[in-house]
Amino acid sequence: MAKPSDPEFEIAFFESVLKRDATYTDVVEILGGLYTKQGRIADGLRMDRKLVKLLPANATAHYNLACSLALSKRAADALRSLRQAIELGYDDLDWMQQDPDLEALKERPEFLSLLAQLKPQS
Repeated sequence: MAKPSDPEFEIAFFESVLKRDATYTDVVEILGGLYTKQGRIADGLRMDRKLVKLLPANATAHYNLACSLALSKRAADALRSLRQAIELGYDDLDWMQQDPDLEALKERPEFLSLLAQLKPQS
């Protein structure tokens, strides 16, 4: 029987791995997600910024940064990152519409315009 995960243990483990290799992108991404799930939004944002620096052409990294920025109540920056993610190929329209991390953006015309770009043309 699998035991329940211990987020604090996981965070400490991945932080120790990152201390040994600050450019380990998989670990940076995992830590960003763990921090955010634990409500450590500023730490998650720091990891997402780091990941975008390490992988500037990665659409998902830019999407995750947009989420962290939205959670940090930085809508203009979040929209800029989201636009960048889409330009780099992010195209999961369904998830963007339901992602709770983007809740602060969902009524903004700029967000609705980005969604419209992703909708299939009929």
